[in-house]
Amino acid sequence: MTSLNSYITLGRSGLRVSPLSLGTMTFGEDNGWGASPETSEAMLAEYLDRGGNVVDTANIYTNGHSEKIVGDFFAARPGRRERVVLSTKFFANLHPGDPNGGGAGRKALIAQLEESLRRLQTDYVDLYWMHGWDQRAPIAETLRALDDLVAAGKVRYVGLSDVPAWVAAQAQTIAFFRGWAPVTALQLEYSLLERTPEGELLPMAEGLDIGVLPWSPLRGGQLSGKYVRDGAPTDSLRAALRDGPTEQEWVVIDAVARVAAEIGVGAAEVALAWVRSQPAVTSTLIGARTVEQLRANLASLEITLTPDQLAALDEPSTPSLDFPAAITAGVGPMLGFGGTTVDGVELPVWPMLLNSAIRY
Repeated sequence: MTSLNSYITLGRSGLRVSPLSLGTMTFGEDNGWGASPETSEAMLAEYLDRGGNVVDTANIYTNGHSEKIVGDFFAARPGRRERVVLSTKFFANLHPGDPNGGGAGRKALIAQLEESLRRLQTDYVDLYWMHGWDQRAPIAETLRALDDLVAAGKVRYVGLSDVPAWVAAQAQTIAFFRGWAPVTALQLEYSLLERTPEGELLPMAEGLDIGVLPWSPLRGGQLSGKYVRDGAPTDSLRAALRDGPTEQEWVVIDAVARVAAEIGVGAAEVALAWVRSQPAVTSTLIGARTVEQLRANLASLEITLTPDQLAALDEPSTPSLDFPAAITAGVGPMLGFGGTTVDGVELPVWPMLLNSAIRY
């Protein structure tokens, strides 16, 4: 059993974070489906009172209203802001028609930070995330601007969200060799229904000591238990926001339901416990529209899945990964170290070498 105050060091940094981070994309009803400011504040209080310390938002969430709700919450509670890891994101353009209103150029990202700090009513953010890949802005320009913000005390740590693995690796390499603020963390979609980051992104993060914070661990509610075969979703808002599961997704959803029934808990708790069990994951981002949903998500910390239960979830959800993932995982070790045991793994001999001897 884990608790919210079982803190974990984030990547190669001195920053400690809770195993579950509170995402605030649902804060504000501006888009017709989120939580009211009152409910949002109740969720913030519940999460923080139970020991959670990471609050994650973005300038685009409910067009800035999410940041305003978070800022109002901490402004009404002097001293509490300093006790949390407060993060927000830049990239999204809140000023249509302005080519410098969004993206990751120096002018844009600095202006976006100033606007976020105003809404959050704080002098700095602990984690500042690039919320996408600006293919037209040199990554060195972005990194240098972020390093200047760190030096100015307006940003503590730098993160990347929703970028290709090679872009993150390039950024980390440039930052390392130029002595700039490094990439501390990576946000990406990851769940039992979206495991393709296992091909490149997760190995890259582990190799470069970058912390990983998965978002949408319940795949937009599909793994929450609200979707059942041959029946309408119990959450009509979720049904309106996305298509129903495919047959392959149903296979995974059914596997989650079976494990949940075996343990005697909800499907969401099992799906979140699976994500948290993955070795590359530092802290999982959870989001909710009600305090009850938040409590159900937090209850996942009480679950430790057995090896058999993990296998029952892994088998139907195993993804097809891009080349050369299969060779790297299977053929590579056998080709290089066949016939030996390395790091506790017994590797078979490469088939082409069986019953043969060195002839040349």
